[in-house]
Amino acid sequence: MRTLSYALFAALAVSALAVPVTAAALPADVTAGQCIAGGGGIVVSAVGDGSQGYTKRCVGGVHDGRTAL
Repeated sequence: MRTLSYALFAALAVSALAVPVTAAALPADVTAGQCIAGGGGIVVSAVGDGSQGYTKRCVGGVHDGRTAL
């Protein structure tokens, strides 16, 4: 039983440490400079017919698919 306790503790410690690293590695939004510095480009798309605004996405590089501010 003692080996099981150590294995369970080790698994919990690894999973607890992995969650913050993953969250920090994937920002929700990036600046245009961060997108370009990460090797990506910014694609601007019209929402609907263009009267509703535009979206900006980072395409390629480290921040692929993230919203560019």
